[in-house]
Amino acid sequence: MPTPPLAGGPTGPTALRPLLHTVLDALHTGATHRAGPLPAGGPEAVAAHVTQTLGNPLPDHGTGAEEALTTLTTLITAGAADPADPHCAAHLHCPPLALATAADLAASALNPSMDSWDQAPAASTLETLVTRALAAEIYPHATTATTHPDALVTTGGTEANQLALLLAREHHGPVRLLTGDNAHHSLHRAAWLLGLPTPVTLPAPGGTLDPAALDRALTDLPGPHLVAATAGTTDAGLIDPLPEIADICDHHHTRLHIDAAYGGPLLFSPTRRGRLTGLDRAHTVTLDLHKLGWQPVAAGLLAVRDPADTTPLGHHADYLNADDDTDAGLPDLLGRSLRTTRRPDILKTAVTLRALGRTGLGTLVDTVCHLADQLADAVQKHPALELYDRPAISTVLFRPTHTTDTQLADIRRQLLHQGRAVLGRAQLDGRLWLKATLLNPHTTAHDLTTLLDTITSTGNPPHPPVEPAEGTTTP
Repeated sequence: MPTPPLAGGPTGPTALRPLLHTVLDALHTGATHRAGPLPAGGPEAVAAHVTQTLGNPLPDHGTGAEEALTTLTTLITAGAADPADPHCAAHLHCPPLALATAADLAASALNPSMDSWDQAPAASTLETLVTRALAAEIYPHATTATTHPDALVTTGGTEANQLALLLAREHHGPVRLLTGDNAHHSLHRAAWLLGLPTPVTLPAPGGTLDPAALDRALTDLPGPHLVAATAGTTDAGLIDPLPEIADICDHHHTRLHIDAAYGGPLLFSPTRRGRLTGLDRAHTVTLDLHKLGWQPVAAGLLAVRDPADTTPLGHHADYLNADDDTDAGLPDLLGRSLRTTRRPDILKTAVTLRALGRTGLGTLVDTVCHLADQLADAVQKHPALELYDRPAISTVLFRPTHTTDTQLADIRRQLLHQGRAVLGRAQLDGRLWLKATLLNPHTTAHDLTTLLDTITSTGNPPHPPVEPAEGTTTP
């Protein structure tokens, strides 16, 4: 067998072009075979099909590029949970934009590693410029003649939250984390990973952190402390009272981190950015653009108001950032991540920002938030459904009326097993709710109506479709 061609260099595009046609054809074939948001049959059926199709994962003799790409791309597509399907709405996992995905292909073909300048000359400068621009969106008043806010690229919200706790520990010692019981699990896991004191979990009545409980805890517990608030909870998309929490932290001279992995892109919407008032008062902010940013995984960021906060991440490795190289002007990249080898994930984000601009991104944010309002309206109108509350971002919690939690969980699993709908679950106020996280801007009012009809007809007598309230429009 001849030596396989490479993706980079002047001949790389020529080698890639026919393979891309093969992949695109297989993506189409696989999606057609699936014909829904999820493969039918449940875990056993999917596992059996994958095992049978794959055969020997490491054969003695290969089948060639075209067969391997066709077979396995078709297999993984037919067996995918497709977030581009309007009935796939369980998680904070977006359908990526085609242009961002195309940019990710370029990043893979070039394969820069962002741990030294000589491996990523242009990509390192691009990352610096774009991360500063995004940090300036979060901290619009923090730029001075000598300093500017910055952001570090991460694999997602979990790594960003871990970095936030690490920086707090390095600046203030073994901080005790205080969060609401609505906070993301990664914060508690990060405290464990970093050997910090056992976190204090505070009540979050109605799904948001209680400021009075926070004030009492900061008064009674010895410090140092780190408070972590949330702008866009995983369960319901709720936003903690950020200005009140920031006031309390200022009063107690306490460091504040805000996990805005979900809600951060509300900043792009001129009509919704006010919901994040107080965000700029945090010392660090988590943002994750493979949620409400339509980027392929991974696209996380940790924004820092004071770039000096990242100093503890600096590290010396003579083969990557020798002192004489740094003195001669070669940028030192090791202090921008705990990882060594890492992809130029900023490229797809830079392409998206350039192609759509703030206005285009804001329109996408407004579209999915409007869809959530439409779904909430339809649930409220439906005689067989109950709404938890009006959506704060693009998450809607609801449940069929007169069902137990056990029955509700079974309905959700039936939908998964049949491949008809992918919905999440959330436990709030002592009850289990179905969760629809709307991140697909191409979803229509008819898609929402069909989704509700699918739910109410599962495990129950069928109900007639309910159209959205009169006067609503399809975005």
